[in-house]
Amino acid sequence: MKKRTITALALSLAVLACGPKKDENATATTVQTAAQTLTLPAPYDTKSAVHFSKVVGWPDGKTPVAPAGFAVTEYARDFDSPRWIYIAPNGDVFVAESKTERSTIKDKVINVVSGQKDAEPQGESPNRITLLRDTNNDGKPDLRQTFLSNLNQPFGMLVLNNRFYVANTDGLMAFPYQTGQTTITTPGKKIIDLPAGGYNNHWTRNLLASPDGKKLYISVGSGSNVGENGMENEERRANILQINPDGSELMIYASGLRNPVGMAWQPTTGSSAKPVLYTAVNERDKLGDELVPDYLTSVKPGAFYGWPYSYYGPNEDPRRAGERPDLVKKAVVPDVALGAHTASLGLAFYGQIPGAHSTFPEKYRNGAFIGQHGSWNRSNLAGYKVVFVPFTNGKPGKPEDFLTGFVAGGNKDVYGRPVGVVTLPDGSMLVADDASGRIWRVTYTG
Repeated sequence: MKKRTITALALSLAVLACGPKKDENATATTVQTAAQTLTLPAPYDTKSAVHFSKVVGWPDGKTPVAPAGFAVTEYARDFDSPRWIYIAPNGDVFVAESKTERSTIKDKVINVVSGQKDAEPQGESPNRITLLRDTNNDGKPDLRQTFLSNLNQPFGMLVLNNRFYVANTDGLMAFPYQTGQTTITTPGKKIIDLPAGGYNNHWTRNLLASPDGKKLYISVGSGSNVGENGMENEERRANILQINPDGSELMIYASGLRNPVGMAWQPTTGSSAKPVLYTAVNERDKLGDELVPDYLTSVKPGAFYGWPYSYYGPNEDPRRAGERPDLVKKAVVPDVALGAHTASLGLAFYGQIPGAHSTFPEKYRNGAFIGQHGSWNRSNLAGYKVVFVPFTNGKPGKPEDFLTGFVAGGNKDVYGRPVGVVTLPDGSMLVADDASGRIWRVTYTG
């Protein structure tokens, strides 16, 4: 690569960070969500930053920090980018190890010039699923081995009807499976194609079954920031899809969700209560430090949530102004704002596993934990923690910090980056830290 090419790319990044000038006629807006009153600044109120963190790793003996009464311990280490965790019905823990791949010379140069190489695990994606099993119930896995390999950026996992499902970036795979088996060598079958790859980390495809097991839901992020490559390239993207377990009857369950990653069913509190699907959504970039906040929201069948034409209801994105006033008008306001550029990805309700112990204090029961992977498009680091959203009578409240201590200090160095969050049958919680290759366990000790 010639020096002038690298310089040109660096210059383009600098221009990108500056962004368009603020419209002096644009004003802040107030939005009422289900959980809070939200004040949104005008687009470009601040310059759009390119500010990647630098992962320095965890010093010996140091762990993330939980509230008083909780203990944080290392559950397992030495993974290659453990992004997502799935708990099988028998309690087995499955870890999807996969990462963003920079394939072109341009991608690799931007990766270096922007500082993104310091923020994310580098190299080829490991493309495997690792099995962890705690056979003696001491809080540490004593069985660990590769369960599935030769996948294509795997993420979401599911056990249903003697099948082990894996959501690769390019399709949903189904493998024959029997409870307790420790490896799969039988070839799987792709039951549905999915649009591969995506903007930044939008290659992830999460997976969830309906409570009765009759439907599967697949989250597919956008292929761009705000549709800049043409909406013809966004087919079946920025959506939650619904299919039958055999891959038939594909439909769009909800749309306009820029990058929905975590999905979970809100725990029901009575026999007449209907399950409600929630998702954690990673919102758009390059409108300024405080725009647009990521969010947690209930997902209404057939609803449209704004992307790319508007955000937080009918707040039109100036980059798509005037294109689809009909969709802007019908855009649903999300339930809970989680902060701009926090990369809110992981999602788990405490009490979601039927029959599981509830060892956390009462305030946490039926509430939601969200893993925030951390910012790159904000002048000061944001995210890099697990937040908790309390629920009262089925309604969400304001988010609060739960697991912190990932930021090492200053405005650059971080020890790790939390992503996937799950609760175990024993009442504890696991958090995947892909940047440090570790999984943390949080228990309540009183």
